[in-house]
Amino acid sequence: MRAPDHLTREEVQKSLAELDSKIKTLRGRVNATTADSNHTYHEHIAALERKRELIAEKLNDSEDSQNKWKDLKSGLDNLKDDIGKLFS
Repeated sequence: MRAPDHLTREEVQKSLAELDSKIKTLRGRVNATTADSNHTYHEHIAALERKRELIAEKLNDSEDSQNKWKDLKSGLDNLKDDIGKLFS
């Protein structure tokens, strides 16, 4: 299972909310089924929980990479201003 790439912070939060809802629904179904049929529900829940972990990691990664891009842009803007001042 893999987490989607290139999600915005809002999309990551929406994905996490949707996965939480799906996991909650599946846990409810596990309790409502017979003993023989709940094994696949447990596997599905485990897979969704893993996907949720991967997406949650993206939330942290996206914050870091956004800050890195902002810092890089700021540095380039400062360099541009310094070069402009040098030749003025």
